[in-house]
Amino acid sequence: MSTAASHPDLATIDAAIRAHVGKSLLRFNTCGSVDDGKSTLIGRLLFESKALFDDQLAALEADSKRVGTRPGELDFALLLDGLSAEREQGITIDVAYRFFASDKRNFIVADTPGHEQYTRNMVTGASTADLSVILIDARKGVLTQTRRHSFLVSLLGIRHVVLAVNKMDLVDYSQSVFTSIEADYRKFAAELGLPAVTCIPISGVKGDNIVRHSAATPWYQGPTLMGLLDDVEIDETRVREQPLRLPIQWVNRPNQDFRGFAGTIVGGRLRKGEAIRVQPSGRTSRVSRIVTLDGDLEEAVAGQSITITIDDEVDISRGDLVVAAKEPAEIADQFEATVVWMNEAPLLRGRDYLMKIGTKTVGATISPLKYKINVNTLEHVAAVKFELNDIGVVNLQLDRPIAFDPYQVNRDTGGFILVDRVSNDTVGAGMLHFALRRAHNVQWQALDVNKAARAAMKGQKPCVLWYTGLSGAGKSTIANLVDKKLHSTKRHTYLLDGDNVRHGMNKDLGFTAADRVENIRRIAEMSKVLVDAGLIVSTAFISPFRAERDMARALLGAGEFIEIFIDTPLATAEQRDPKGLYQKARRGELKNFTGIDSPYEAPEHPDVRIDTTSLSPEDAAETIFAFLQSRGILDFG
Repeated sequence: MSTAASHPDLATIDAAIRAHVGKSLLRFNTCGSVDDGKSTLIGRLLFESKALFDDQLAALEADSKRVGTRPGELDFALLLDGLSAEREQGITIDVAYRFFASDKRNFIVADTPGHEQYTRNMVTGASTADLSVILIDARKGVLTQTRRHSFLVSLLGIRHVVLAVNKMDLVDYSQSVFTSIEADYRKFAAELGLPAVTCIPISGVKGDNIVRHSAATPWYQGPTLMGLLDDVEIDETRVREQPLRLPIQWVNRPNQDFRGFAGTIVGGRLRKGEAIRVQPSGRTSRVSRIVTLDGDLEEAVAGQSITITIDDEVDISRGDLVVAAKEPAEIADQFEATVVWMNEAPLLRGRDYLMKIGTKTVGATISPLKYKINVNTLEHVAAVKFELNDIGVVNLQLDRPIAFDPYQVNRDTGGFILVDRVSNDTVGAGMLHFALRRAHNVQWQALDVNKAARAAMKGQKPCVLWYTGLSGAGKSTIANLVDKKLHSTKRHTYLLDGDNVRHGMNKDLGFTAADRVENIRRIAEMSKVLVDAGLIVSTAFISPFRAERDMARALLGAGEFIEIFIDTPLATAEQRDPKGLYQKARRGELKNFTGIDSPYEAPEHPDVRIDTTSLSPEDAAETIFAFLQSRGILDFG
């Protein structure tokens, strides 16, 4: 059997790994415009640090001597070739993470792409960084992308910024060029409020001022890049001085005498016997044990993954936040937040998403969009939607209260992502600013007469019959026939028709995508109220987007939302055209018309599908009525 002792390579690797255990870890990202030299700089850092495996570098040195190059020259050239190949193949369109180490510290560097269209990748790479290295080509100076990346760094709360003025060898190491770029950048950084900026003149290709001070820049007396990375204070120390924050990720159900609650501490420290509070419930207890794979601890600090047991039978679930009893987080369900939009489909007011913050997932509705931010001028721009890579401020409404800290206080308890309910794709990243005051002032009022009492009096199960389909499909006709039949059997009903509500409640809305979303949001909320009144509600709306239909479904209880797809081909609907709308749309007189220049997303799994090419409206109504009978909707109990 092979052993580390019999294989020097394995022994060297094992020793190298042991040598780096216990060192502090600095996470940083590199960013800049295209061809500013990020890959070259990272290659130089990896080479100069000698990373982990000295035996591999020694082998490269031997190779370089054999082919007659200077020691170290071939190694760096080979490394650059590899990084350049990645760039050419488009690998760095995503975020490339690399590990290296110095004698003092371990490092993880996120290499993020420079193109504006990959802002989302920049946010991903910088979201966990303690420091950001922003590269500038000395020949070009401060560019739009420099400002954009600096704004994102400020937004993400990164406390340390290195402005690496690269390619100084191509401007003859000119002090005046460097000084001019530094002055321009510091002016913009001051507007952003960046707390700590260090400017360093470098050459990634030649290694100037990266690990050793360069004789070519005698006028520069500041730190080398590697020296700064080694000595800069990392957030780990600051986070440990914050109040205790332990998001619960996993709960061990009662098993003999052990019931544990596991998670990673993201702020402060926790001691055995300490009084804690569970949020958002507010229940209190004390920590009886702090359990790890290596045994019990008397104290744990930020960054450690632990399992705790407590003295009392307090209900704790995944997503709850354990805090120090005397230093709780805030609790709210409405916020102002900054959002970086990361999806091709736009962010619209009223649209409903899943929000993941820490280990908790809740429903979130955008209401309203306050403004977009022009990252070049920092101007606030009015907006009705956010497109891919837009950054702006919104109000968020959640479907339940959460415990949180403002992002600038704690990234983990103030940062979140937005997830599309249908595709499960991450579509946005955000930072909570503060709770809206009305979140504290507006409370739910409990009522004695509830939905069940009203339904029992009417002898029916309240629900929403949500008719969806193209204009001219026959939604209103069929919904009206079903409503008449229900009324004839003495059922208590109400019909909300798309045209009728635009004469009153929704008369202020147009037909843009944003207005369509808001139109359906209001209808969904009204339907919820009418269901609470015990009624069988019919809604006849195109409701073209799945996200809004899913939002309406989510507002109601199980079995209370019945999606009825009036399935009519576009050609058939256009042939009928009872209102002449398709003709106007074809002539360009109607903009944003569903099926022509605005999409219709057909239901994938409707509760009832009506094929109007084979069923008459009367037969369709009978089919729907029979479905309601089979579901027990017409009888309470």
